[in-house]
Amino acid sequence: MQNEGCLIMKSVNKLHEQVDWQDEKQDRVLKERIQDKINAIKNMVSIKHEAKRAKATKNTSDIIVEALESAGVSHVFGIPGGAIEDLNTSLYKSQQIVPIVTKHEQGAAFMADGYARVSGRLGVCCSTAGPGASNLITGLASSYADSIPVCSLTGQVATSVFGKGAIQESGNEGMNMVDIFSNFTKYSGMIISEDRAQYMMQKGIRLAQTGRKGPVHINLPADIMKRPAVKNREFTKLCDMRLFDRERVTEAAKALLAAKRPVIIVGWGAILSRAADELLQLAQLLDIPVATSPKAKGVFPESHILSLGVLGFAGSPASKEYIIEEEVDVMLAVGTSFNEMMTGGWDERLAPSKHLIQIDIDTKEIGKNYNTTIGLVGDARAILNELCYAANRELGADIDQKCLRSAVSRPDLAFLKGKHAAIDDNLDTSGGKYYHPKELIRDIQGSFPKNSIFFADIGTSMAWAIRYLKIDRPYSFYVALGFGSMGYAVAAPIGAKIAFQDRPIIALVGDGSFLMNGTEVATAVNYNVPVIWIIFNNAMLGMVYHGRKLFKQPIPEGISSEYKRVDFVKIAEGLGARGIRIDTPGQINQDLVMDIMAEGRPTVLDVWIDDQAVPPIHSRIETVNKHFG
Repeated sequence: MQNEGCLIMKSVNKLHEQVDWQDEKQDRVLKERIQDKINAIKNMVSIKHEAKRAKATKNTSDIIVEALESAGVSHVFGIPGGAIEDLNTSLYKSQQIVPIVTKHEQGAAFMADGYARVSGRLGVCCSTAGPGASNLITGLASSYADSIPVCSLTGQVATSVFGKGAIQESGNEGMNMVDIFSNFTKYSGMIISEDRAQYMMQKGIRLAQTGRKGPVHINLPADIMKRPAVKNREFTKLCDMRLFDRERVTEAAKALLAAKRPVIIVGWGAILSRAADELLQLAQLLDIPVATSPKAKGVFPESHILSLGVLGFAGSPASKEYIIEEEVDVMLAVGTSFNEMMTGGWDERLAPSKHLIQIDIDTKEIGKNYNTTIGLVGDARAILNELCYAANRELGADIDQKCLRSAVSRPDLAFLKGKHAAIDDNLDTSGGKYYHPKELIRDIQGSFPKNSIFFADIGTSMAWAIRYLKIDRPYSFYVALGFGSMGYAVAAPIGAKIAFQDRPIIALVGDGSFLMNGTEVATAVNYNVPVIWIIFNNAMLGMVYHGRKLFKQPIPEGISSEYKRVDFVKIAEGLGARGIRIDTPGQINQDLVMDIMAEGRPTVLDVWIDDQAVPPIHSRIETVNKHFG
C-alpha cells in the first residue's frame, strides 16, 4: 500500500507541475480540468483503501497465528498479559493450536524446548511485555546453546507511546527487548507494519528450522496487532538442507577403510539430524567402535558390542581407555564441537594420529578445538548415508579387510568393556541408610518400560544417569548441557509428554533443581500431563558440595551448599499431583511403576538418597583444576 501511495503522489505532483497555480492569466478551464483529475485520483485512492479494509477481515495477530498453524504448531506455552491480548484472541479462534498456561515464563520456554527437542517440530512460547519477555531469556538461551527450534512471541506496548514511559515498555527508545533477544536467538525482530507481519513470521519459522536450528524471537506491538491485515500469499514451505561434498566423502571412506584402530565419536548434531539408523549402519559395515558425547547418549545403542558408551563427563572408563589412553589412528566425529564436557577439558591425547574426519552442519565448528584433516560440512544423516554408499563402493566384493579388523578388534573390545563393567559391578553400595544413587538408577532401569524417555537435570542426578543408565533406544535421553540450566528437566518434560503422549516421560532431577521450577508440576496437573519426576533428595546442591571436597585445595562452605531436607510429597500434593516418599532402597520396583502408570497422574517420587555418595564427576574436577585452578 505504501508503494502504491508513492506512485499516486508522483502522478499528482506531475499534474501539479503542468500549471502555475499562482498565474491568474493561465487558462481557468485547464486549471479546473487538472483539479478534477487530482480529485479523481484521490477518490480512487480512498476507494482502494476502503476496499482493502473491507477485504481485511483479519488483523495482524490472526496472520501470525495462521503462520504458526501453517508450520504445524499444535501448542503454545506461555502466560497471558495485557500486551498480548490480541494474540490471545486469535489463538482462541484457532481450531488447531492449544494454549498451555505455565506458572512462569521460564517454564514456558523450557516446555517449548522440551516439545521441540523430542519431536523435532517447532516449539512456541509467548509472554507479555517487559518482565514477561525477560523471564524467557534463560529458556531461550538453553535452546540456542543446543540448537533447538523454538519461536518466542513477546508482547509490546503500542508504538505510539514508545519513549513515554509506558508500563512494561521495552521498545527501541529504552530497554530494547529486540536487541536483548538478538544475543541468544538466530533472529530477533519487531513487527512494525501489518504488511510485513506475514513475511517476518515466515522468516523466523524458516530460520528456526533450517541449517543449524535454533530459537527466534518476534516482538508484537499492541497497536500493530490490532490493524487489519491481508494474507498476501500462501505461506512458504520449508526447504530441507541435505548437502554434502561427494569427493571428500569418498576420501573419508577410504581413510576409514585403511584405519588400523578407528573410532566414531558422535555428538548432539547426530540427534538433531535424526541420524541414528545411518550411524548404526556405518559402524556395523566397517566394524568401528562408537562413543557418544554426554548429550548424545543413546543415539548408538549402549548394549551393542561396538558401543564404548559415553566419552567425557561421568562417562564410561572403557571409552576413555580406548580413545584417550590408547592410540586411535582415524577418528570420525559426527556432529560434535569437541566441547569441554566431552573431551575432559580438551585432552590433547584425544587427537588421532592420522586423520580426524569431522562432520558438522556449521562450518565454524570444523577444526575449532582439534585439527581436522577432512572436514565434511552438511547434515549428519545425509553424509553418514553417503559414507555408507562410498564405503560399499570401495569395498566392492573384497570383504576381507573388514573381516580382518573385526576378528582383531571385537575380542579386544569385549575384554576392555568387561573389565570396566566388573569394576562398576563390584562397587560397594551397601550400608547406607538411604538409596545409593547408583542403586537408584539401576532400579529405575529395571522398573520403567523400555520405551521410556528420560530427562536428566543439571547436577549429580545427571552424572549418575550418564554413568549408569543404559540407553538402547535412540532419542530417549535428554540433558540440556549446552547452557547447563538447573530446573530445565523439571519443566521441559511437560512439553515432551505433550509431544509424545504414548511414551512414558521420566524426569531425573536434584532437589535443588526441583526447587527452582517445581511449581510447573501444577501446569502438568492443570492439563493432565502425566510426567513422573524422580527427585534425588539429599538436602544439598550436590555438584557444589562434592565438587568442593574433590578440588586439590578443598573449598570451604562459605556460601553454603546444604539446607534442610524438603518434604516434596507435601509440595506435590499441594500442587495437585501424586506424591510418594521413597526412603528405603528397593522401594522403586515394577509393582510401584505399574501402579503409577495405571493411575496416569502427574507423580513426584521424593527419593531420599545417601548424601555422602560421591558422584562420578571427577573428570569435571580435573578440568577445573587444569584450566581454572
